[in-house]
Amino acid sequence: MISAGIDIGSRSIEIAVIENGTLSETRKTDTGFDPIGQAKKMINGLKFDSILATGYGRNLFEIEHEADTVTEIKAHAKGAVHSFPNATTVLDIGGQDSKVIKLNDKGKVIRFEMNDRCAAGTGKFLEIMAKTLGFSIDTFGAKAISAEKDLAISSMCTVFAESEVTSLVAKGENPVEIARGLHMAVVKRVISMLNRVSPKGPIVFTGGVANNPFVAKHLAQITQRNVLIPDHPEMNGALGAALLASENNTKKEKK
Repeated sequence: MISAGIDIGSRSIEIAVIENGTLSETRKTDTGFDPIGQAKKMINGLKFDSILATGYGRNLFEIEHEADTVTEIKAHAKGAVHSFPNATTVLDIGGQDSKVIKLNDKGKVIRFEMNDRCAAGTGKFLEIMAKTLGFSIDTFGAKAISAEKDLAISSMCTVFAESEVTSLVAKGENPVEIARGLHMAVVKRVISMLNRVSPKGPIVFTGGVANNPFVAKHLAQITQRNVLIPDHPEMNGALGAALLASENNTKKEKK
């Protein structure tokens, strides 16, 4: 059977398809202002026997398509273990939230912490700050790496931080150094979560922010932990959902 997973996030939507135990297809698009409409376009023409939804838009998708759903925590844990079988710590930083998941030696979730009440420490925070400084989000991390020093940012609230960044630019401070300071603030914030939830062992880093070279590099340097990043970290939730859908199909076939 062919199983699909769809991760409807705040910034993007990803789909992964599992056929005969192998990842056969992936799709990705921006969420936009109509996530269900975008999701409908994405699954148009896609062949699958079952689909499992995760992400913040999963409940709307469930109603629209009569699909089963799974929490982001379970989906990201499953995807991370598929890529790195010995994973015990998962750090996922997406557009709207960041989360740390602790797993036991069998890949089961035993603890997690999620920051979903403000944009601080998320992809949205970095996106807004990049725009404020005149950088593209794709080059923001590389620009921050090039700075020789960072300027400390006192607030992690997106509104106040944006105002603070604007003031620093008006004072003639180097935008690259400001970028480094912003990135360091994000890294320190997620490290605090890691220390509370799962302070030891390798870190499987997933979500769109895992593609940011500054965050990945300094996360490893500061924690002195091995940071493992899947080939396409933004697909991890959809992959996990597809794998869980495949397992559900196998269970049904055995009954």
